[in-house]
Amino acid sequence: MIKLENASKVYQVSQDYTVQALYPVDLEISPGEFLVITGRSGSGKTTLLNLIAGLTRPTTGRVLMEGVDLWSISDLQQSALRNRKIGFIFQFPSLLPSLNTLENVALPSIFTHNGTRSTAYERAAGLLDTVGLREKQFVYPRQLSAGQQQRVVVARALLNHPQLLLADEPTSDLDEQTEIEIMKLFREIHRETGITIVMVTHASQLVSYGTRSIKMAGGKIVL
Repeated sequence: MIKLENASKVYQVSQDYTVQALYPVDLEISPGEFLVITGRSGSGKTTLLNLIAGLTRPTTGRVLMEGVDLWSISDLQQSALRNRKIGFIFQFPSLLPSLNTLENVALPSIFTHNGTRSTAYERAAGLLDTVGLREKQFVYPRQLSAGQQQRVVVARALLNHPQLLLADEPTSDLDEQTEIEIMKLFREIHRETGITIVMVTHASQLVSYGTRSIKMAGGKIVL
């Protein structure tokens, strides 16, 4: 599904200073995999995830999704592809405080032309049921715990039936018990839907939830 060919990333910090965030890497991710990427802060794992997502242009090499070079298409085509095929889960929930839980989950439907508003809300309600928040549809983010907020984010990421779910440190702000609950939710969603998941984490103990793992250090895949 995803293929990186000699992909690297160098950031130009100033006129005479660069940072090699990611050294050239070759990586293939097959449909239905649950890939866990581990490493310390600054190891390059988030840069790798951003390349996979098409959020960062590689300095060298190519990033392909289903055979399409993400940087050979227009910005508009890239945005449409991300909205249609990729769900994002970031470290912090980033829920809109003025919207209730149901509205936050239905939000991605605004950027597509698939179906009606009522269909989007119906889908959102079903996803909230899936993540165990059926009774929280009409409450606001401030009324939810950190774990509940992250469950809302998971539901929102699944709204448009993505083929790929990308998660950047999704449990780093959670206590140990809530972390376990969120990871069990990821595993359950993966088993039931067959969605491809790529998750970045500094917590090596979470590797067991995936089907494959790689470890990064110094901008390189080391294991």
